[in-house]
Amino acid sequence: MDVFNLTVKQISANIKNAQLTSVDLCKNYIERIKKFEKDIHAWAHFDEKILLEKAEESDNHRRSGKPLGLLHGIPVALKDIIGTLDMPTECGTVLRKGMSASQDAEIVDLLKSEGAIIMGKTATSELAYYSPSKTKNPHDYSRTPGGSSSGSAAVVAAHMAPLSIGSQTGGSVIRPASYCGVVGYKPSFGLISRNGVLKTSENLDHVGIFGKSVEDVALVAKVLIKKDSYDKATVHYSADTMLEECNKTPTYEPKFIFYKTESWKKIDKKSRDALEYFIKSFKKNIEVFDTPSYFKDIKKYHQIIHETDMANNFYNYFKKNKKKLSKEMQTAISRGIKYSAKDYAEARDFMSRSYESYKEVFEDYHGVISPSSTGVADKGLSSTGSPEFCTVWSFMGTPSISLPLLEGENNLPLGVQLIGNKYDDLRFIGIANWLEKESEKFNE
Repeated sequence: MDVFNLTVKQISANIKNAQLTSVDLCKNYIERIKKFEKDIHAWAHFDEKILLEKAEESDNHRRSGKPLGLLHGIPVALKDIIGTLDMPTECGTVLRKGMSASQDAEIVDLLKSEGAIIMGKTATSELAYYSPSKTKNPHDYSRTPGGSSSGSAAVVAAHMAPLSIGSQTGGSVIRPASYCGVVGYKPSFGLISRNGVLKTSENLDHVGIFGKSVEDVALVAKVLIKKDSYDKATVHYSADTMLEECNKTPTYEPKFIFYKTESWKKIDKKSRDALEYFIKSFKKNIEVFDTPSYFKDIKKYHQIIHETDMANNFYNYFKKNKKKLSKEMQTAISRGIKYSAKDYAEARDFMSRSYESYKEVFEDYHGVISPSSTGVADKGLSSTGSPEFCTVWSFMGTPSISLPLLEGENNLPLGVQLIGNKYDDLRFIGIANWLEKESEKFNE
């Protein structure tokens, strides 16, 4: 059985029907890791022996006839900022070398409760910021995989894991998904708990999911979307019908807005041509508009909130071990310390006002379409690329998803980003699935 061409739903069905064991599934991924990890460097922590032990336990559970969860026997990789009791959680910094969390993060407990196997930890940029990790792009080892969820995107792209969990504060799910050619889904702010996950910004941090298809990420989202009293930002939201909504045909032909922002000219020509072709292919569904004028201020206010929150959360690292932090981190924290209370309050106020101004768009349109990134993965490994097309949606807290629908120069993957209305994730995931399937028809 070629497990790499199966959806997670198909893998799950084969495990439950005893057509595939979790041990055999994990052995397939272990072979891929042995073949490619030496070049890609996507893992921060991986133990083959422990993975196979967990897989054997999972198979024994199934044979006992006990109830099985949605993700029973399926391995899931975690970004190395997600707390785990039995694995190191180093957060991409030497300051946490060999350190583990005191308990599993809430999302780890949720994954385990549905039978998932925690496969290992994936490489992240230092403290989930800009300084690159060791990971290389699976499609071209001379290029960045994006960041900060670099390893999480790369392991799915290289078939070293069927699913992975990452995070986004600016563009850390959408951009790596685009560069690596996988699906990356960032739900609405407050749907998935950050309890036990490295806190960079209480106001901007989102947990996100990487998979091979919209249905794959919807399946994991159904498991992870839960109210958590230990994360005050989480809201009550029922995701019980997420898979049904994902596969439901839209009642009306979807209508989208496409913004050619000022950043359009920063996209390389081959990628622009691919995006123009995409817009033309969906001309009855897409209307092209100029970007709202206030979008240009979002980058400034996002930076104020992000850097102030990092200065607060990482102050002890900065005070005691400043020289062990990257120059990028030192600079960001130094700026964060200097913002005034007025600057911060103004930025927070703009966050709520900008969304209130923008949400009216969704009264007439099913979503917004934009590039996921400023083109294909950047050459070189000294940068993780620009979050130019993602920051606005992290700031507003709206759901977004990168779909690997296009190719740019050298046939490298190029993501198309779909954005929806906040807390409309059930309908949004169905529209994303529709767009994914319709795009397949154009590429046949």
